[in-house]
Amino acid sequence: MTSSEILPGEIRPRPVVGRLPRYAAGKPAVAVDGLASYKLSSNENPLPPLPAVLEAISNQTDFNRYPDPLSSKLRAALAGFLDVPAEDIVTGAGSLGALNQLLSTFAGQNEDGKADQVIYAWRSFEAYPISVGLVGAESVRIPLTADGRHDLDAMAAAVTVRTRVILLCTPNNPTGPILTTAETERFIQAVPADVVVVIDEAYQEFVRFEDAVDGIAMYRKYPNVVVLRTFSKAHGLAGLRVGYSVSNHGLTQHLRVAATPFAVSQIAEQAAIVSLQNYPQVVERVQSIVDERTRVTSGLRELGWFVPEAQGNFVWLNLGENSSEFAELAGAQALSVRTFGSEGVRVSIGEPEANTRFLKLCANYTKAPRRS
Repeated sequence: MTSSEILPGEIRPRPVVGRLPRYAAGKPAVAVDGLASYKLSSNENPLPPLPAVLEAISNQTDFNRYPDPLSSKLRAALAGFLDVPAEDIVTGAGSLGALNQLLSTFAGQNEDGKADQVIYAWRSFEAYPISVGLVGAESVRIPLTADGRHDLDAMAAAVTVRTRVILLCTPNNPTGPILTTAETERFIQAVPADVVVVIDEAYQEFVRFEDAVDGIAMYRKYPNVVVLRTFSKAHGLAGLRVGYSVSNHGLTQHLRVAATPFAVSQIAEQAAIVSLQNYPQVVERVQSIVDERTRVTSGLRELGWFVPEAQGNFVWLNLGENSSEFAELAGAQALSVRTFGSEGVRVSIGEPEANTRFLKLCANYTKAPRRS
């Protein structure tokens, strides 16, 4: 029997499932004798949640009850924090959960059998093609520029009558650069008003570029803009899965229909609320990571390495066919990094000791990243 033949009674997934890439989560470092292991492969916050958050979590006992499906208390807290109406906020299981709700609402397979199109830069967040494919829509990937930025002119030119959603990842994961206010506004104004423009700001708190676009400001000006944010990165709550989208009522009234019931648990909701209440401490922790990011990028550039503008909690090394080799050398130093095939390596900013060991590894590596 050939591999193409189907056994009687075999259960098969939808054809699209076989065509989708597999999401590859960052792996922990392999233990090396004499070295502490550090995971730099998942863009996680190396610091635990704030003490007040840990205390709030430990005090909860109501897990025999379902959580509030609307996350009403968290939405009220976010409304005050962002100065937006609570009705404009829809929570989800991380920003990815919020994205999946959005795609399920506005893109997919139409009754005429034709697929909607979703445009995004590539390479960008690796879940995009999976999420788009699963809702039955068609991915339109626009290559990044040589310095790892969105090519907004090419993205605008790719819009067709079938385009329903455009994803803008800023800072872009895995390369790091942001979108500016001016270029984003020009782009929004250039695309049809009935196309949903998603500004994915998972790393917004780490941005220090003065002219970086503010998704909330764009949502206030343009009815077709949706903002995605998360508590996974800056707040250190990745394991609790709590994110949200912000958009005007014309969009949220439909998003709530597709929202997964009880996606945000009561423990996640309470943790996020307490973290917001202690936001100055979050800012201090984020700044410590930004300081380490500056040390790492400066160190790499002193070596003569090309590093795209890093505005998230990670750096991108355009190592091409040397990516796997570099990852193996990092593993030998008890550091796990994230390879993207033969394109490059993304390295999260971790503990200071991990970052120092990473820089030492790079100082001894002779195949520096190139611009393109």
